[in-house]
Amino acid sequence: MFHFVADIAFAVPLLVAPVGFLRALGWASVDPIAARMVGAALAAIGTESLLCRNDGIEAFRSMLRLKCIWSGVAIGGLAVSLAQGAPAMTWAVLGVFVGFAAVWNYFRVKLSIRRAVD
Repeated sequence: MFHFVADIAFAVPLLVAPVGFLRALGWASVDPIAARMVGAALAAIGTESLLCRNDGIEAFRSMLRLKCIWSGVAIGGLAVSLAQGAPAMTWAVLGVFVGFAAVWNYFRVKLSIRRAVD
């Protein structure tokens, strides 16, 4: 549920007013099409998290794997952007993705160990 709320909280402004939202966060140059694509991805992943929350362990594993891959790739992309002079707010976004990645990978490892024992 938390992931749904967090995703939607960022997805809506990215979809509705990407330029104003990202400029308020420190981005000087904003591509509204790319920002809306990110908003769409956030809305889709967050909504699927909400919809599949009661679908059982296999659905959870699949969604968790997607989130681990997404956060890992996002961390890599954000790190490259920071090395190339991204706005300071990028550090906060990176921190959020590192935090989510830590939680998601913790549960993925925990489920892998549980599956191996069962």
